[in-house]
Order: sequence, then C-alpha cells, then structure tokens
Amino acid sequence: MRIDKFLNSVNITKRRSVSQDMISNNVVLINGVVAKASKNVEVGSIITINFLENSKKYEVLKIPTTKSTPKSLQSEYIKEVA
Repeated sequence: MRIDKFLNSVNITKRRSVSQDMISNNVVLINGVVAKASKNVEVGSIITINFLENSKKYEVLKIPTTKSTPKSLQSEYIKEVA
C-alpha cells in the first residue's frame, strides 16, 4: 500500500491530501529515508513523521485491506515506538 494511502487509512492523518502534503514537504520518512508518495509500506517498516517541535515513530504491524479503518482498531495496524 502506498504511504499516502496508509497514513490516511490507519488514521494518522485525516485526509489523503494532508498525507501527500506532508510527504511533499519531506517530513515523512520510511526506515530513515525520505518517502515519496508512491513508496510502498511493508510490515515491519518504521515510519517517522517530523513535526515542528517533535517527531513520532510508528512501526507497521499490518497492512489494511480496506480504504479506512476505525480509530478503535488503529493499534492492530501501527504501534508507536520511542
């Protein structure tokens, strides 16, 4: 699954356009490498999002099969790491 779709479907971002904007501004990294919107996410990948004051890292546990997932099931797909 593409990184922009993944961020949206697991509820990290509210809209795919927000994901694409973050990616185009080079604040999203996959395994330490700046991501492009077309980059595929795999199980075990570490996604880093650099915000203005801090950064968050997520480990991909599972790839969703649907376009969107309920917020209550977010922990099945990603895990926040230190």
